[in-house]
Order: sequence, then C-alpha cells, then structure tokens
Amino acid sequence: MSVLSSIGRIATQYAAARARHRSERILLSLPAELRKDIGFPELFDAQNSRRATTFSAKVI
Repeated sequence: MSVLSSIGRIATQYAAARARHRSERILLSLPAELRKDIGFPELFDAQNSRRATTFSAKVI
C-alpha cells in the first residue's frame, strides 16, 4: 500500500465523518416534534446505545 493511497483513504474517512457529524448537528437543531416525525431520535438513540456498549467497559 502506497503512502498516497493511505492518505487518500484517511481523507475519505475524515470527509465522511465530517458530513455525518454535520448532518447530526442539523437534525439536532430541528424542533423535537419534527425530529420525532422523521424518526431521528430512535436512530440517534440506537446509535448511541451501540457506542455506549462498545465503550462502557471500564479498565481498572
């Protein structure tokens, strides 16, 4: 794997993450009733619950 292909892959992943976070910010700025109508809270809660279970293990 060349350095340029690695940089390109990282740049693509970064752009996708930025777009996802921008979309979440826009959806969170909508009124709660409208978010509920489009089903955003359920999608957002399901996504956060997966993150919580992934990162919930405490290291002692």
